[in-house]
Amino acid sequence: MGEKGVMVVGVDDSEHSFYALEWTLEHFFGGNCSSSAFKLLIVHAKPTATSAIGLAGPGGADVLPYVEADLRKISSRVAEKAKTICSAKSVNDVIVEVVEGDARNVLCDAVEKHHASLLVVGSHGYGVLKRTVLGSVSDYCAHHAHCSVMIVKRPKVKA
Repeated sequence: MGEKGVMVVGVDDSEHSFYALEWTLEHFFGGNCSSSAFKLLIVHAKPTATSAIGLAGPGGADVLPYVEADLRKISSRVAEKAKTICSAKSVNDVIVEVVEGDARNVLCDAVEKHHASLLVVGSHGYGVLKRTVLGSVSDYCAHHAHCSVMIVKRPKVKA
């Protein structure tokens, strides 16, 4: 078999993205990791402080350092949790990158930069209205990433 393709998995600070990571590990890297057809790259997009607070009015600049510090802590926690999940599934050959910017652009850029053949993202399960207002990272990536995109959805819990 030739060189392994690159699989990019996008993670954020949500149960949905960590479920997608776990699902991917079980289905593509389960059992014997060395037999996987992919190199694994996990990417977390860290929002900029200004995008996190929006266009702040007077005094907004005063809170930026605090927001930035908080975003750095969250990103660090997300990266560590991703590494822990991989280790628990005996997947140790993994690269975790934290890149500042909008998740849509960060993930599509990672696909380009690493010549990925597959991008995996979770689905928050938003309804039409929320997805329209907030914008869907998975929808954007499905249309703009230059590779196949797999959207992993959590199964619905039957009541």
